[in-house]
Amino acid sequence: MNALANPEVGKYLNEYFVCSFQKVATFRIVGGQKQGGNVASYFCAPDGRVLHVIAGPVDAATMLHEAKWVVETTEKAMDDAKGDGAKFKAIFRTAHAERLKNEHGLTVEPVTFDPLVDQDPTGALTYNDPTGHPLAPKLPPPPVDGPDVTIKPAMAAQLREAKAEGARALMDRRGGRWQLGNQGRVHMLMSGHAMDKIETIYGTIFEDILGEKISTKPVEIVNPFPWVKAEAKDRGER
Repeated sequence: MNALANPEVGKYLNEYFVCSFQKVATFRIVGGQKQGGNVASYFCAPDGRVLHVIAGPVDAATMLHEAKWVVETTEKAMDDAKGDGAKFKAIFRTAHAERLKNEHGLTVEPVTFDPLVDQDPTGALTYNDPTGHPLAPKLPPPPVDGPDVTIKPAMAAQLREAKAEGARALMDRRGGRWQLGNQGRVHMLMSGHAMDKIETIYGTIFEDILGEKISTKPVEIVNPFPWVKAEAKDRGER
């Protein structure tokens, strides 16, 4: 589903965003058809810090809804923060935690400050390419408290979540097992890392949430010049 081909989506994105793309993984093209790979859409501040992410392809209505949420939440956060960058970050992370609770039925305590962490590029908490070259850190999401079982909509959301794209089990801090799909996992991650730089977030989105491998390898095209083989066959060559 190519949401970007929708005129309404295109008009809105052109009005509020500057769009670009970058390949962060590899895939194969066989017979003109793409095999493997995935896509993530990042909504960033002008300096490249991430406000929101859509994990995986979505339809036009979803893309437009998420883009409008980013713009509206940003405008409100700017008004409330009044130029305080730390407060703006806290507001955005709290907004993601609220969406996780309201739409996916799970609660987390948003991380409203960034503790200093020494990242070892050769350690286990780093995503590497096949040659071992470090590409991005592995970001831990805030621990899940589980659903508020006193609120019926939260439990209903959990029932829906089992059918969400990429839904799989996760454990809360008390050992309870719940379901969370790709977009719910985005909100869980962003409740602790919204306003982090895109180069620190994309690895966790692509590998941990979408289940793909980030790579600097070029796209592999199987038989990229089919006419060469056809011409050789016409000449009786192998």
